[in-house]
Amino acid sequence: MIRIVIVDDHAIVRRGLKQILGDSPDMAVVAECADGRELLRLLESEKFDLVLMDVSMPGRNGIDLLKQVKGMMPDLSVMILTMHPEEQYAVRAFKSGASGYITKESAPDELVKAIRKVSSGGLYVSSALAERLALSLGSEGAKLPHKSLSDREYQILCLIASGKTVKIIAEQLSLSVKTVSTYRTRLLAKMHMKSNAELSTYAIRNGLVD
Repeated sequence: MIRIVIVDDHAIVRRGLKQILGDSPDMAVVAECADGRELLRLLESEKFDLVLMDVSMPGRNGIDLLKQVKGMMPDLSVMILTMHPEEQYAVRAFKSGASGYITKESAPDELVKAIRKVSSGGLYVSSALAERLALSLGSEGAKLPHKSLSDREYQILCLIASGKTVKIIAEQLSLSVKTVSTYRTRLLAKMHMKSNAELSTYAIRNGLVD
């Protein structure tokens, strides 16, 4: 039996996932969390075979949480299930220790297949993502300016490029407006850009946002 803990800040998403996975006789959702703090507390007292988590949650960045989970339990499988397309976060997720990355638009049977593969020690990677991963490891990918951003800076870049204001980003990430503004200033400097318009143009040109 694959013991799964779901981490997502939307109760309706957690409920839907429990229904989907409950139809598989070899899987059991034994716990659910709304944020990273709850997950870290659970990991101290309970044993799981797989963490199924979103990458965007209030407070702690999903990639940072992934790194912390893998630091605590290197052998625990973690699969990312998110609304963000592969080109936004998948490469960073795998480099941080994820065993799989799948979008919420995927069919239920694909999710079940992915969980089985990951829980057996494998990696779940789509063919398109496999190509991106290969390119990201080459010299061409390494030269792209956004590769030098921290995970939080990268997250804010994608949100700015999606048209979100600093205030909305702060509310979404449970950060202060001042903190988000500081991240924005830092990523502009790293990207050698001066405005949100430049950031948006770059993000669209490089497929970081739709």
